[in-house]
Amino acid sequence: MTLHLHNTLTRQKEPFTPRDTKRITMYVCGPTVYDFAHIGNARPVVVFDVLYRLLKHLYPNHRVEYARNITDVDDKINARAQELVAANPTLAINDAIAQITQKYEAHYNDDMAALGCLLPDHTPRATAHIPQMIAMIETLITREHAYEEQGHVLFHVPSIPKFSGGYGKLSGRNREEQIAGARVEVAPYKRDPADFVLWKPSTDNLPGWDSPWGRGRPGWHIECSAMSRAVLSEQIDIHGGGLDLIFPHHENEIAQSECSCNAAPFANFWLHNGYLTVNGEKMSKSMGNFFTVRDVLAKAPGEVIRMALLLTHYRSPFDWTDSLLDQAKGLVNRFYTLTAAFSGAPAATPSAELLAALADDLNTPLAVRHLHRLSNDIAYAQNAAEAQQLMAQLKTDAALLGLLGKTAQEWARGDTSDEEAQKIEALIVARKAAKTAKDFKRADAIRAELDAMAVVLEDKPGGVTEWRRK
Repeated sequence: MTLHLHNTLTRQKEPFTPRDTKRITMYVCGPTVYDFAHIGNARPVVVFDVLYRLLKHLYPNHRVEYARNITDVDDKINARAQELVAANPTLAINDAIAQITQKYEAHYNDDMAALGCLLPDHTPRATAHIPQMIAMIETLITREHAYEEQGHVLFHVPSIPKFSGGYGKLSGRNREEQIAGARVEVAPYKRDPADFVLWKPSTDNLPGWDSPWGRGRPGWHIECSAMSRAVLSEQIDIHGGGLDLIFPHHENEIAQSECSCNAAPFANFWLHNGYLTVNGEKMSKSMGNFFTVRDVLAKAPGEVIRMALLLTHYRSPFDWTDSLLDQAKGLVNRFYTLTAAFSGAPAATPSAELLAALADDLNTPLAVRHLHRLSNDIAYAQNAAEAQQLMAQLKTDAALLGLLGKTAQEWARGDTSDEEAQKIEALIVARKAAKTAKDFKRADAIRAELDAMAVVLEDKPGGVTEWRRK
């Protein structure tokens, strides 16, 4: 089955062919770790996690290498670190930055794991690749694609060879739009208004590293180019990220990556997920509609959040609502309920219908509809053997989407700790003993206590009592 992906670079859907006969490389822009990840940050992680799983299935003879970076040097991080140093003057700025970035990187990994996302093969950190960034900048200067002015090193946009497609080939922006997009970096030392920073000087209260141009720190764009090359190669198969990164970040990545190695394209495929809104409005703290992944995890399990993110095609705008979360919760509950009696092994391979949906530019809404049809077939199965066969297929197909990884009992019990589970089991035993002794008042009191703990009891034939979380 041929995988087709929409390539932002060519603005059309194309068949995917790996560059190498034994290896597939994918780089996705990761988080800037200075705060908790919000629900918009989670969307590309889930999208590219599905693609990662699909590539591993479709290309079993290839080594699929997925890299997602950690940006741990950034102006927002610097601002947080300076606040920390102000509160603790004996703390060095680099140590303050390390405290902040390590804390929020750990939170980020925990949150993405809660959404069922696999760890990438590589998680390069910007601060661990400063030598590679300096080396790339030196090459760009040598090849006359960059220049130094007043302690800054800038990429000279007009130096890009026209035959390579020129600057703007990814975003489609013309010269005026490029300059408008670069106005945040307007400075008198620029040779051209569109030129962008590769290296900038650092004062004592900012993080910095020694370089041929003095103590300083890298510009944002050079980080991903250097890290991608370090852990993958000069040219890769797939580069992904949010739609907001196309310009200037990804456009600048292409420019510096291709000019530093004199080879194009830097990435064969560029994939971008759409914007996220909340109830039709842009997410912002001032609007009161800003939700971190942790906020939403307090309302629903990670698997429900993942399902909600898969209900809209990754390239489409995505509107986060409570009703969407309820819809996702209903689907996940239905799938677990209908596979509660599953006692066999999952199917050997995903169904053709599921693979066809995902191979068509990751059509996850169609894939979820396929899962729903399978669940309907289970509900109306003619006999137990047919139901078991359908359950096996549902479990396998859902797994390729990162869903139904628990048993029905594990799902029903949610995030109950071992200590809580033991207490619940003890209360159920006490309730059974009270009923046997015909102490129904005591039995009802225990049931009320369990109800206050958000525990629902189901008395089954043969004196068995099962429980689940509300």
